[in-house]
Amino acid sequence: MADDPTITLLLVDDHPVVRDGLRGMFSASPGFTVLGEASGGIEAVALAARLDPDVILMDLRMPGGSGVEAIAELTRRGARAKVLVLTTYDTDSDTLPAIEAGATGYLLKDAPRDELFTAVRAAAAGRTVLSPAVASRLVTAVRSPAPADATLSAREREVLALVAKGTSNREIARVLFISEATVKTHLTHIYAKLDAKDRAAAVANAYDRGILG
Repeated sequence: MADDPTITLLLVDDHPVVRDGLRGMFSASPGFTVLGEASGGIEAVALAARLDPDVILMDLRMPGGSGVEAIAELTRRGARAKVLVLTTYDTDSDTLPAIEAGATGYLLKDAPRDELFTAVRAAAAGRTVLSPAVASRLVTAVRSPAPADATLSAREREVLALVAKGTSNREIARVLFISEATVKTHLTHIYAKLDAKDRAAAVANAYDRGILG
């Protein structure tokens, strides 16, 4: 129908049971068509390029490439699809990086069925969708007085804390479920923000500024 076009979807989650549940839910509801499924971020980016869905329902923590990395790559490629994060995590270290990477919305997996449908329709229309808990966190983050480490993102602070412990790039990548290339990108940003030339200088400057205590 011209007035109510079908919204096409790509489901991304490393748990088959979750994907099956979502596929069944959307397939049984008029107005939605599931084009495909992916179990990790890397596969999701490849499928998005091939299937060109309207909306991607994206989990965050997956062994096959994190959701945040996938969102950032889709944004870099200028993908048409809107990404709606659907996860069990609502911590600042998950929420803010996903939004910063380009996610259109962020919902928790305990969201009611009708709320999920409404969110997908809103995302397809280009509107931002945030669960109440996530919206509250973002408002608090914006209104809070800027701490000494405000220039560093949540993920950059995580990387820096691991660097301070002497953790290698490879180990940081394993712990944070990101690629080594992404770790290096974060380090480049950290060096620039802390006016540091290397890891040791970054850690020293971070202690001086009270970012690490």
